Amino acid sequence: MKNKQMSQWRQLARDGLWSNNPALVQLLGLCPLLAVSSSVVNALGLALATLLVMVGASTAISLIRHQVHSAVRLPAFVMVIAAFVTCAELLMAAYAYPLYQVLGIFIPLIVTNCAILGRADAFASRQPVIPAAIDGLMMGLGFGAVLVLLGALRELLGQGTLFSDMALLFGPQAANWQLTIAVDYQFLFFVLPPGAFFVAGMLIALKNVIDQRSAARARPAAIETRVDRRVRVTGTIK
Repeated sequence: MKNKQMSQWRQLARDGLWSNNPALVQLLGLCPLLAVSSSVVNALGLALATLLVMVGASTAISLIRHQVHSAVRLPAFVMVIAAFVTCAELLMAAYAYPLYQVLGIFIPLIVTNCAILGRADAFASRQPVIPAAIDGLMMGLGFGAVLVLLGALRELLGQGTLFSDMALLFGPQAANWQLTIAVDYQFLFFVLPPGAFFVAGMLIALKNVIDQRSAARARPAAIETRVDRRVRVTGTIK
């Protein structure tokens, strides 16, 4: 029984982080993914808020799954998600107010993130609490990892820096975290929305290539069977 649970948890981790990643496979939550990921600090702030909401909402929805009638299931799920989004918004306003002002409307819009509502309806509403919480955690980490990677690539290619303005999230002690790769460099294409679509497309293509090569290596080599075409004859041929 324990081995079965561990196997299920490993599968949930694999699905959330890679095989069924919300951003690269399900292609859900693309609006905040592309709009906010112009820098690492913006992407990290939204990723942490989304992670908190996904874990909390998945756990809560699993707890109430038997008490919610199917006719009001989706409105009830939206209310639960909205409650956790409000908590995330208040926490960010209290502890990272400058970043909260930068992200603006995209924090409340987490309520409409299809990745969260989709997992709540497809998984959390049908599973016990622990698997639902693990699924929310892994899906949140998978979404957040893609968000931060996208932000890092866009910041690097668009501005020639990494980890700029990290003080918005971590306070004055993070003011010197910025890494300058190129001085006086700016490529507006990657800072603007078209650059977000381009980089996201490249990440999806890279994942597909990796999956195809992994599948090719795992595929067992076809064993060629040799057919013996010799005819064994007994007696006399006339």
